[in-house]
Amino acid sequence: MNARAIKEHPMTDLVQRLLTVLVLLYCFLIGVKCLSGGMKLMGADFANTLFEMTGQPFIALMMGMLATVLFQSSSVTTAIIVGLVSAGTLTVGGAVPMIMGANLGTSVTNTIVSLGYAKDTKNFKKAFAAATVHDFFNILTVAIVLPIELMTGFIEKSAVYLSTIMYGSVSGLKFSSPIKALINPPVKAIKGFSVDTFGSDVAGVAMMIVAGVIIIASLSFIVKTMKVLVESHKGDIINKLLSRNAYGAILFGALLTISVQSSSITTSLLIPMAGSGLLSLNAIYPITIGANIGTTTTALLAALTGNVAGLSIALVHLLFNLLGALIFFPVPSLRRIPIMCAERLAETIERTRLIGFGYVGAVFFVLPITMFFIAN
Repeated sequence: MNARAIKEHPMTDLVQRLLTVLVLLYCFLIGVKCLSGGMKLMGADFANTLFEMTGQPFIALMMGMLATVLFQSSSVTTAIIVGLVSAGTLTVGGAVPMIMGANLGTSVTNTIVSLGYAKDTKNFKKAFAAATVHDFFNILTVAIVLPIELMTGFIEKSAVYLSTIMYGSVSGLKFSSPIKALINPPVKAIKGFSVDTFGSDVAGVAMMIVAGVIIIASLSFIVKTMKVLVESHKGDIINKLLSRNAYGAILFGALLTISVQSSSITTSLLIPMAGSGLLSLNAIYPITIGANIGTTTTALLAALTGNVAGLSIALVHLLFNLLGALIFFPVPSLRRIPIMCAERLAETIERTRLIGFGYVGAVFFVLPITMFFIAN
């Protein structure tokens, strides 16, 4: 009976889902704050270990990528990084390559989805190209922006400057966040329980585990809650995509990703549309860029629980993706580069399907795992 009532009143279903998402966001912010608290309890030794890893930018890049591949969510990775920076465990500069690595890792999901078309001779090439255009956009952006950032610190300095304007300077008056006031009581309760139950030496680890579970579970349920709404309106989505210009498609991709809190869902939804020939690679590319921009809202939400440093690294994520869009979209000749790379790789893989599986395994798993062991 209830199911019928909800079905007959889609607005009721929408309101219930939005209220559910608000509750889940509250839980998510509690998780991020617990992560920061756990890091502080872990002490200086753990911090020094992370500082050593982030002192090597390429290793930090690979760690951000590997974490995202394992979590299957750049949102989780960036939220954790924000928590680490807010706790003072990582510096903003040391976390910048990790944020870029998270961007690289997020495209693994839709690339794996495209491999499901491996036996479909007619559509595999189109599906794989639609997935890897996201890969190449992120890879090329990192290849250009990371060296410039290491030489100049431009993104870090810009993010810190903007965060001090938005949040207030470290030495000045601090903004009293009502969100902090709401999440502090449950965080203190979790901290007190951890210390009383496990002792001060293990409490930090316990808090980090609890935080990880809360963050992953909250984001997972947000994704599942909103995914139903998105998939139930695929026809409307297609019409909107086809009726808007390229910049409208970027905006659409960003808004869709913000609503479901997952760029992987946005880009993965495009794969069957590409495979069926409903959307061309030129139409998919701007939506992918919008998804990259939209996914930065998770880090910005996580920063609400932290301080200027936490907000700075969240803004690094946003500025990095905006910079990539400015490099590889407005100029037609540059816009074609990621598309051309995706098409060439898809043509190669169309002839030898195993190369596709080898590409995913080598780029997203073997390379970062190998670098992790080298670093240790």
